[in-house]
Amino acid sequence: MTPRTPPAGSTWLRRSGLIWYLTAAVGQLAFIWMIVAHYGRKTMSGNYAGWNDKPIIKGYVEGDLIGNVMFAAHVLLAVVVTLGGLIQLIPMIRRRVPALHRWNGRLFLIIAFFMALGGLWLTWARVTYFTVPQAIPVSIDGVLILLFGTIALRLAMKRDIDAHRRWAMRTFMVVNAVWFLRVEIMGWAVLTHGWGLTETLSGPVDIALQFGCYLIPLAVLELYFMAQRSPRAVTKRLVSILLLVLTALMAVGIFGAIAFMWGPYTL
Repeated sequence: MTPRTPPAGSTWLRRSGLIWYLTAAVGQLAFIWMIVAHYGRKTMSGNYAGWNDKPIIKGYVEGDLIGNVMFAAHVLLAVVVTLGGLIQLIPMIRRRVPALHRWNGRLFLIIAFFMALGGLWLTWARVTYFTVPQAIPVSIDGVLILLFGTIALRLAMKRDIDAHRRWAMRTFMVVNAVWFLRVEIMGWAVLTHGWGLTETLSGPVDIALQFGCYLIPLAVLELYFMAQRSPRAVTKRLVSILLLVLTALMAVGIFGAIAFMWGPYTL
């Protein structure tokens, strides 16, 4: 039997997706490195006030035991959920170690749900926003995490693997909105010299980026799904080119985040 030839353009699409993943993985591992080096080290040493060394962050508040514990759990669990999400997207693990994929997926969703609810509590009960418009996009993202994650879980239980895969990837995007936001901000800052950004991240450009940190990845993911289904090679190639361009922009943001946002707090 002769091997089946993949549809024209599929190789472009697959390779562009791989380049996106590898680039994102570098950025997310750098994000994990910052959390462990900054928040993890200060937490282990008992220097809770040091959480506030990063600007804008409302970390340690004297006398607020519940809020401090929630903040620490929210930040430190980001290490587990970020690494777990990267592992879930590796096809070889899904195929060769399905038990790891299943259990890692369950852990990913449990932590994602906890962080979404905790994020909503921190936003509205602890009041970690400067303006109400600033709190709206992060709250919508929290709701989307709960919604998308629940759909992905139910589809997995029904063994509808194709639909589960799509909703799991949508869940990955909204769970990582915090990471995308930082990459977007630093990419924008590098390319425009910070035009429109404010110190409190509450201006029009800041709010647009806060909505964009999950709407843009979701939109691009839907284009990717559409290209996978399309029999037209030109569609697959155009989406591949778009994905490569956006990956290059993401790489600029990752460079900016490592150089100016994360790196200085890991020394």
